[in-house]
Amino acid sequence: MANQTITSFLMLPVELVYRILDHQMPYTILCSMRNVCQRFNNIINSYHPYQTFTILNISGKGIGDLGAQHLADSLRNNTTLITLCLAYNSIGDDGAEHLADALQYNTTLITLNLSGNAIEETGAQYLADALRHNTTLTTLDVGHNEIGETGTEFLSDALQQNTTLTALNLSSNGIGALGAQHLADALRHNTTLTTLDVGHNEIAKVGAQHLGDALQYNTVTVILSSSTTIGDVGLQYLAAGLRHNATLTTLNLARNGIDGVGAQYLGDALQHNTTLTTLNLSGNGIREVGAQHLAAGLRHNTTLTTLYLQNNGIGDVGAQYLADALQQNTTLTTLNLAGCRIREVGAQHLATGLRQNTTLTTLDLWENEIGDDVIHEIDELVAWNKSGRKR
Repeated sequence: MANQTITSFLMLPVELVYRILDHQMPYTILCSMRNVCQRFNNIINSYHPYQTFTILNISGKGIGDLGAQHLADSLRNNTTLITLCLAYNSIGDDGAEHLADALQYNTTLITLNLSGNAIEETGAQYLADALRHNTTLTTLDVGHNEIGETGTEFLSDALQQNTTLTALNLSSNGIGALGAQHLADALRHNTTLTTLDVGHNEIAKVGAQHLGDALQYNTVTVILSSSTTIGDVGLQYLAAGLRHNATLTTLNLARNGIDGVGAQYLGDALQHNTTLTTLNLSGNGIREVGAQHLAAGLRHNTTLTTLYLQNNGIGDVGAQYLADALQQNTTLTTLNLAGCRIREVGAQHLATGLRQNTTLTTLDLWENEIGDDVIHEIDELVAWNKSGRKR
């Protein structure tokens, strides 16, 4: 026993350390095995799998603020990771502070997902400070946190200085109309953000007005604003912005209490807008009259390719208006009319419209009351368009 040699873990041969690393998860290597000593860091840096760690998903593991701190310590010097998902990990403001501090040093991470945590306005302030200095992050997802209006203001101020972020998810954060106003102010100065998700926030008509005004001046291409209670009045403001906007390609307004009046504003805007390609109006109150206004827009619009109208109760009359528009429209490729209370008569109108249409390749009529014969005919007409053959 007196001659027994005790070998330190830190003195193990490199090959043996590699063998140990082979049995460790990426998170363990990053958070528990880095920064033990310089020799160990050098070995890990030379470990080939470590050099290829580009994506790390540890969502739903409950790492909390302490786990976020350990991960942040590794991120400061990491040069391989480009995507990090930390969703639903009970990370609060303290954890956000550590991660934000690391972002000021990290030069490779481009996507950070912090959705579903417990980050409040203080944590948002830390992240905003990081955005002022970081020059590589392009996507930040902080949806389903508790950032609120004040936290949104911090992030909005940072957006006026940041020149790399292209996508920001603020859904379900209680940002309210005031938060929407702060974002609109930022959009007037920011020229890089292209995707903004403010869904499931009660921005209401006032918030929609601010965003609608900002649409006339910014470079955003995607706005996701489902379940934001904007209603017809709020949609009027957004539609006014659409008439002058030259960049927006995707607009999601699902479940917003929009009815025929709001559809009229959108229909008018579609006749002037030349960039929008995808419009989601599912789950609203658009009925026959609303379908008529949208159909009028489709007759003149030359850019929209995808229109979601499912669960709107447009009925047979609304289907007829859309079918008539299909005979003139030459750009729409996808139309979703699932659950729209369309029956045999409405489906026959759609079939008639499709006989003159050569571009629609996807038509969803699920959960309507339509017989098999008409469905079969419509499927054949759509398949013909998809094949590219001339009639």
